[in-house]
Amino acid sequence: MSDNPRRRSLTLRDVSEAAGVSEMTVSRVLRGRGDVSERTRAKVEAAARALGYVPNKIAGALASQRVNLVGVIVPSLSNLVFPEMLAGLQDGLEDTPLQPVVGATDYDPAKEERTLFEMLSWRPSGVVIAGLEHTAPARAMLAAAGVPVVEVMDVDGDPVDAAVGISHWRAGYQVGREIVARGYRRIGVIGTKVDGDHRARKRLEGVERALAEAGIGIAARADYAGVSGFGKGREMTAALLDGAPDLDFIFYTNDLTGAGGMLLCLERGLDVGEGIGLVGFNGFTLLDGLPRKLATVDSRRREAGQMAARIITGSWEFDGSDRRVELTPHFLAGDTMRTRPDSNEAG
Repeated sequence: MSDNPRRRSLTLRDVSEAAGVSEMTVSRVLRGRGDVSERTRAKVEAAARALGYVPNKIAGALASQRVNLVGVIVPSLSNLVFPEMLAGLQDGLEDTPLQPVVGATDYDPAKEERTLFEMLSWRPSGVVIAGLEHTAPARAMLAAAGVPVVEVMDVDGDPVDAAVGISHWRAGYQVGREIVARGYRRIGVIGTKVDGDHRARKRLEGVERALAEAGIGIAARADYAGVSGFGKGREMTAALLDGAPDLDFIFYTNDLTGAGGMLLCLERGLDVGEGIGLVGFNGFTLLDGLPRKLATVDSRRREAGQMAARIITGSWEFDGSDRRVELTPHFLAGDTMRTRPDSNEAG
């Protein structure tokens, strides 16, 4: 496992000292037992929450005080990006005794906090959690977990322990530069209203920065709530084009909505690529076989899961104090963007 000196488990003594009560009182409060005043109970619970202390549900059951499980917390299992990361993690743990156990949070920070609390109470041997943005209590729990913690699929921020993934901001910036280089000027965006989808927000910010540097703004934008899919992409693209028919490019924060938008544009007889350019994000292989290959960015999800497994098992050594592993995203021009005038690409 990890030899990172920052990984030390908190004890009842830490909580008792912070709350100014005995360890026995702390134990009674956290187990929900004993005659403890509400004032004392509130003090203990506040101290435990501030420290990130999680009670040990297997105390005394195992000599190691750890189980051979890796707690994995992701925002969604219906969004294909997360199962692909999980497949990579499973690959990396294949020849070890460790097994992942998964919880989904629906992009809800409070639910993430509760899920993390429950998982840590069983004393897993490691934690893999999507993203770098968490509530203060969740970060405290991660910092006090006493095991390797890997925040995956994003490196734009300060990890609690270690992080692996792409920079979504830089990936978005690269897409923006490609849009400009290919001569598009009237840009529309179709994104998501989900507040917790920080990765989509960061890549859109990167796109906007690249466009702004070229003196180009976002001409039209539509946001949606709920699950991404072909139907949602068709619906949102129709609404966007009906309101701004002079657009010559649409950036989608997700491949599935982008694919639906592409089908809508083809049905309307639009010249996809030359007349109107389209790009998605994530590089979903399930879109292979559509009439056109959607331009996209491979966000290296499976590799992120594999690298997370190496960090959890201690087979990866960091070079220096920066415990981030930044993977390089792959821009794929597909068939829905013009050829760059300064290249010989075939799409």
